[in-house]
Amino acid sequence: MPPARPRLLYVTDLAYPARGRRYCDEDIRLTARLREDFDLALCHPRDAAALMGAFDAVVVRNSGPVLEYQAAYDDFRTRALAGGTRVYNPLTGRADMAGKQYLLDLTAAGYPVIPTVDRPEDLHLLPDADRYVVKPKLGADSIGLRIVTADGLAGLVDGTVLAQPHIDFAHEISFYFVDHDFQYALYAPEPARRWELRPYAATRDDLEFARRFIDWNALDHGIQRVDACRAPDGELLLVELEDLNPYLSLDALDDTGRDAFVAAMKSSLRGFLAAAH
Repeated sequence: MPPARPRLLYVTDLAYPARGRRYCDEDIRLTARLREDFDLALCHPRDAAALMGAFDAVVVRNSGPVLEYQAAYDDFRTRALAGGTRVYNPLTGRADMAGKQYLLDLTAAGYPVIPTVDRPEDLHLLPDADRYVVKPKLGADSIGLRIVTADGLAGLVDGTVLAQPHIDFAHEISFYFVDHDFQYALYAPEPARRWELRPYAATRDDLEFARRFIDWNALDHGIQRVDACRAPDGELLLVELEDLNPYLSLDALDDTGRDAFVAAMKSSLRGFLAAAH
């Protein structure tokens, strides 16, 4: 008999109504390719805790904002950690997986990130701006985001939200990594059309910028997306480090690019599973 193939539980919300893109299409196509190497079943994030015991690993992909199912996610996370369940991405991520605290930590450590504070006594640390962005610490997908003037800022910053200067950036760029290996970059030439993405030829400086955050997060395995904006002075600033369930925008790649990403993900998963033994 041939050796048993690894069994993966692939967590996705195929009905999630994402703005400007269809998460379900990406997961349908990606799982079709992963089935070439793995025995695989799909489930909704609310069902993952109950089903995960029958699989060699759980792959969390386009599962939507955790806020939509916070209790179920907390249960899944608690049971997975207690039972030693292999979860990809590993649950040790320090970025979006753990909330928005990392933006404060990276600001304090002097990383190239949009300056971020959460306490009224720290508002003086933000650069002067005509407008500011205020968003919940536990937010996702722009839920609860507000843009205010300086006069309206002080009354909102109470420890539960993040405050940042509103930057009139030239464009946003996303850098996609599997494990610590860069795969591709995409950018939105029109800031108002965030999800109309095109391939971007990353420079050496661009990649050095993105790798600083991948190295900081210290995940040995998994998929991460470094979202950055190009400030008016040309500097890249971190917007978000997505290490839980980053949308991959694979439809923006050509066949060669998609094939390369799938091969990298398969190799990463095999290495991830081998490390468990």
